[in-house]
Amino acid sequence: MINGAHAIIYSAKVEADRAFLRDVLGLKGVDVGGGWVIFGLPPSEVAVHPADTSGRHALFFLVADVDEFIAAMRRHKVPCGPIREQDWGRLTEVTMPGGGTIGVYQPRHASPPARS
Repeated sequence: MINGAHAIIYSAKVEADRAFLRDVLGLKGVDVGGGWVIFGLPPSEVAVHPADTSGRHALFFLVADVDEFIAAMRRHKVPCGPIREQDWGRLTEVTMPGGGTIGVYQPRHASPPARS
């Protein structure tokens, strides 16, 4: 039934953020027409968290080692927030060229098997 997921990052600096995803994070993309680029992602997971209201969604990138991720971002002069130790993982935020931030974390929880 479900064979993938499509996440959207809204940006005031679309080309800069697309270049960041391609050149810094190394994501491969395809131009689907008119300059619209869609980037492939590694296997992903989804969770449902309690909230006061429904309809809000969040995007996090998962990494094997958050310290290595931050070191790689420093080499690219990309700012990251401090590491926050959580029960579920070690969390930082990376700032994209468009000014938005995305959570990046090294999970401490088990990951579900990737769907084939």
